[in-house]
Amino acid sequence: MRVHIGCDHAGFELKNHLVTHLRGQGHDVVDHGPAEYDALDDYPPFCIATGEAVVADPGSLGIVIGGSGNGEQIAANKVDGVRAALAWSVETATLSRQHNDANVVAIGARMHTIDEATLLAETFLATPFSGDERHARRIDLLTAYEGSRSAAERGGDA
Repeated sequence: MRVHIGCDHAGFELKNHLVTHLRGQGHDVVDHGPAEYDALDDYPPFCIATGEAVVADPGSLGIVIGGSGNGEQIAANKVDGVRAALAWSVETATLSRQHNDANVVAIGARMHTIDEATLLAETFLATPFSGDERHARRIDLLTAYEGSRSAAERGGDA
């Protein structure tokens, strides 16, 4: 599976670990940065780039990492078509895929050990969407909202 990944300085060490680990598991990992540690970097460009890459690459999934994962999730969710979920337990990682068909997971590097964060990423990547009608209906409502908002922003009809 292709996995897009991006972070800020707080997630830099975890991102590098996950890139190596996931490649070792056979995933095609695309690193959206940063390439070097910079204590003053800003997460939005890296997380938005990760989200845009996931949307442009059907079937791929994304991982965004920061100190808490909150800002990174918010940034990724600014991209139409991204459904980013903050995973703070194996259960939330699982449910984000099963019920929400999340295509990006946010992980807080300061909230988990490397092993815990690795398990969250692995769980997210391994869990399929359930396809249940009620969950699909809810995702369709979100997609319709994005489409109508985008049309309105362009000056067109919804």
